[in-house]
Formats: sequence, C-alpha cells, structure tokens
Amino acid sequence: MFPLDRDSGVPLADQIEARLRELMARAQLPPSSRLPSIRQLASQLGVSPNTVVTAYDRLVAAGAIDSRGTAGFFVREARDVPDTDDAALEAGDEQDPVWLAQQAHDQRAGLLLASAGALPGSWLQDAVPASLLARALARSPAGMASRCPPQGLPELRERIAMQMRGQGIPVDAGRLLTTFGGTHAIDLICRAFLQPGDTVLVENPGYFLMFGRLRQAGLRLVPIARRPDGIDLEQLEAACREHRPRLLFLQSVLHNPTGWGSSAANLYRVLTLAHEHGFLIAEDDVQGHFHPGQPTRLAALSGLDRVIYYSSYCKALSPALRTGYVAAEPALLKVLMREKIYSVLSTAALNEYVMLEVLAAGRWRKHLERLQRKLLAARNASTRALRTAGILLHHPGEGGLFLWGAVPHGVDVDLLVKDAYRHQILLVRGATFCADNASDPHIRFNVVFAQQPRLGEYLKQRFAAFEQARSTLARAGHTAKGS
Repeated sequence: MFPLDRDSGVPLADQIEARLRELMARAQLPPSSRLPSIRQLASQLGVSPNTVVTAYDRLVAAGAIDSRGTAGFFVREARDVPDTDDAALEAGDEQDPVWLAQQAHDQRAGLLLASAGALPGSWLQDAVPASLLARALARSPAGMASRCPPQGLPELRERIAMQMRGQGIPVDAGRLLTTFGGTHAIDLICRAFLQPGDTVLVENPGYFLMFGRLRQAGLRLVPIARRPDGIDLEQLEAACREHRPRLLFLQSVLHNPTGWGSSAANLYRVLTLAHEHGFLIAEDDVQGHFHPGQPTRLAALSGLDRVIYYSSYCKALSPALRTGYVAAEPALLKVLMREKIYSVLSTAALNEYVMLEVLAAGRWRKHLERLQRKLLAARNASTRALRTAGILLHHPGEGGLFLWGAVPHGVDVDLLVKDAYRHQILLVRGATFCADNASDPHIRFNVVFAQQPRLGEYLKQRFAAFEQARSTLARAGHTAKGS
C-alpha cells in the first residue's frame, strides 16, 4: 500500500498514521471509503497487527476515521470545524486580570507576550526530558495507579526541605504540604484562615490574580505601598492599629510586578508588627528561584513563627507539572491540609514522582544556574532596549523576570496598552497590579520578551507620535495666545 522506512527513528505506527493521513488529504482514500482490515494492512506492510491497531486507534481518536464494529474502519465524512481561536471562550473582559492570565496561557500565534508572568516554553522544554518520566514511573510502586498522600510524597517533601534548609529556612518534611502551584497555595490559605469580612493587608502594587481571589472570598483588602527596599512600614503600622488585620500577603524576594527585594531591617520590623498585632504573614516566594544570590526571607528570620511560606516549581521548571509547596508550623499546616483534602483531595502522584526525580538527579540546580545566566543577559538587553525606546526605569530591581518601567510623562498608559494589543503586543498597565485601582504610569515588562526589537520599535513610534501631537498643540496654543 505504501513503503515504511525501517531505518528511521520514527516508530512504525507513527509512519502508518502519517501515510494514511496523506492518502486521505489527497483523496486517494476518499470519505466513506473502507480501509484495509487490521490483518490485511499488517500483512501488506510486514508489521505486527498491534502496530496497525495503534495507528488506527489514533486516527479514530482524532476523528479522521470511524470504527464500525465487524464492518471495519472507514474514512470519516469531512465536517466543518470551527477555527480554534474563533471558538475560544474568553474568561474575562479585555485587560482585566483573568483575561490577562488567559492570554499568557493560551499562547496565541503572533502575540508578543511582552508583559507575561512566565518564561517562554523554549527556555524550559529541556528541563524535564522524556527519559526522566520513565524513571519517575519506575519509582512509583503502582505505576499510573499510584495514589499520592494528601500531604505529598514523603520523599519529595524531604528533598524540598533539604532545598529550603539551604536557603536558611529551618524546616523538615513534616512541616511541608505539596500544592498545585502558588495559586493553589493562596486558595488554601484563604479557605483555611480567612472568613468573609476579615481584613487582609496586601502590597500595592502586587499580584493581581490574588486580589480577585481575596475579593471573591468577601475579604476586605487594605493596600500597603511597596517600596524598593520592602513594604512601607509607616503605612503598615497605621493599618495594623486601625484595621486589626487577620493576615498580610507579602513577597519579600523579587516582588511581582516590580522585581524589588526587601532589606533585613524591613523584614524584622514586619515580624515585630505581626507579633504585636497578632496577624499571620503569607510569604510568597514563587519568584525567588530566579534570584541570583542569597536574599533574606521572612521564613528564615522567623523560623516559620507566624509565617506561612509558599513557593512553586511551575515558573522556573515546568508549568505542566503544576507542583508547589507550603511550609508552616504543624498546627497551621494541619488546617491547610484539611482544606486541600476538601477541595482537591490530593495532588497528582505522577507530577510528584517526576519532581522527585528532577531533584534527586541534581538537574534542578544546574537548570537554575543556566536560567539565571540567561535571565541576566536578557535583563541587560531589555533594559537597554526599553530605555532607548523611552521607558523610564528608575528602580530596575534585584534581578529575575520583571522590569517595572514608566511611560513618558503625559502618555495615556490605558490607551497605549489597548493599542498595543491591536498590534499583537500584550502589555499590562500598572493600575492592574494596584489593589486600590489607582492610576499608575508603569508597565510590567518580561525581560525575555521585552528585548524583542518589535516592542522597541512600537514604543518608539508611539512615543514619537505623542510628542509630535503635544508639540503641535503647544504651537497652536502659543499662536492663539499671540493673536
């Protein structure tokens, strides 16, 4: 029927599937025509019947052919299929937080994710090779039937604890709980420790999806300004006296969206206020893996006293694994685990066995070192490109994924981000990261994507057009005044 290349690295079943698709595309196998039986095709091609079964099963699953029991396999009639992008459901309105998160994950062709919150897939695709998946499954006593304890695999938690102790955080496996990432950790904290009407302190600017989750829970948000050296202590102390907060969400390392850090003195004072006023602190360290040095963390200073620490491997290693973790004192961790069981029962055993294999094989440390080198180069290139384009970078931050840049004075940042999207460039305005919805001239830039010449050229043209329009108006005003 057609030849197979037995010297190729492509499996025979894949070759059969591809050749049948070609014949159907050229109408040599027209709609409704009957395919050879499994045994017939296996005999013609000199392969095992199981190889043909595999190819036919894939074509049935893809909707290319139909299986009609004893009658055999038939080419399916062509049907109109809607375009994937046209059929996609939008979860929110343009430029709102949920919509922005969806754009970053949909990965639509041609869209430059200049403000994205994650690394491009090409930077991560070699971090977890296919061979590692097989080794991970070999660790699992029941293969794909393995269950994961609600607290997480003990061996994985011990590896994570070793990693955290290397960061100066005194923790053992018993004080760790695995999650489906940082967003899941936030959800568990909301469920476990907060009730509708409670006051929660948040950094301003801060993580926009978290604001929506907190409001959804009926919580009262009190924004506290974020400075280049940490949270504003005067505002924090005043809010503690006035609002009696239940909890503070804080990013001490590589704050999102600014990339700023926190001084040890600032964090010590935050801990003092937590003890004085009796609130908990949820320390978000999702971005901390990107830090090139040894930054100070609240969890290290406090020994987890009044601090719930959470982080994730999703951004730095694999969004497909969706693996994160929470560290806390046992009394707090027990409440968090109860909420995990109520909401999702457990995390995925396969994900955790893969993550365990990554850590046990030593791949994580080498991968991070490569990432940090690449991020530094991208950061330097993006800083130059953005400044050349006219973006103001007053406090570039300590490293990592983000630059927090302001547009030139007088530029309408809301109009700019909307126009950029029409030109296939996704920018996120500063106001989106503000819990109080205040207007803000900043844009969050992803250093990997912001070095693209397409972004720099677009910004130069828009800022030049704005300056020209402003000059024209000024001349017209001067002429009118003189007459």
